[in-house]
Amino acid sequence: MYDRPWNRAAHLRLWSLIRDAMRDRGLSAPDALDQGTDPMAGWARPDLVLGQICNLPYRARFRGRLTPVGVADHRLPGLPAGHYCSVFVGRDDDPARNLEDCGNHRFALNDPLSQSGWGAPSAEAARRGIALRPALTTGAHRASMAAVAAGRADLAAIDIVTWMIDDADGRATSGLRVLDRTGSSPGMTFVTGAGADPAPCAAALSEAFAALPRADAEALHMHGLVRLPPADYDIDLPEMPVFSA
Repeated sequence: MYDRPWNRAAHLRLWSLIRDAMRDRGLSAPDALDQGTDPMAGWARPDLVLGQICNLPYRARFRGRLTPVGVADHRLPGLPAGHYCSVFVGRDDDPARNLEDCGNHRFALNDPLSQSGWGAPSAEAARRGIALRPALTTGAHRASMAAVAAGRADLAAIDIVTWMIDDADGRATSGLRVLDRTGSSPGMTFVTGAGADPAPCAAALSEAFAALPRADAEALHMHGLVRLPPADYDIDLPEMPVFSA
């Protein structure tokens, strides 16, 4: 997750550290990352050794089929370690000050099975007594940002780590600003197969994060591994979005 052309070298260096630490513990690990496998297909593989999954598809489809290993510590201000949130973003010229001002905004979501793009924002809107107005599904956070910037939508919820990574580059976030944010939930979770012992993978990840050069850790916003209790994933599933023009 969070792979971009400008941080790919850091991802590859992190993977080499994870790979070697896994092999030292007798775990199978390929030489290079596969950039082409569909995530749903990868998560469903019976021979999965290590993957990373959004907490909504984990809760909705893979709980009991995958074993959580841990979550990267992104050092997000105001959030528990291992948790993340989404930011609601609109255009720079939007007069809205917060989510309460966005009741009539056309909402772009990347996927109904995305915690950051739909699960967390719909829960936050409901908590505040606001009804989001889904207008289109974009397929990716960067596409949601582009839809808002181009005026095809007025509001989107973006994984805060995605926002920070893309904002550092600047191109995808140009013309946009953060209007508000959601509550927190478990971040992108490293997983292994059902019934597998997560301890060796957790140890390999912890060793790799500790050895990752500081510049890479800062570029990737990954500063260690956090083991979360299972109860952190006990979050109600969202209703499916109802789209309007």
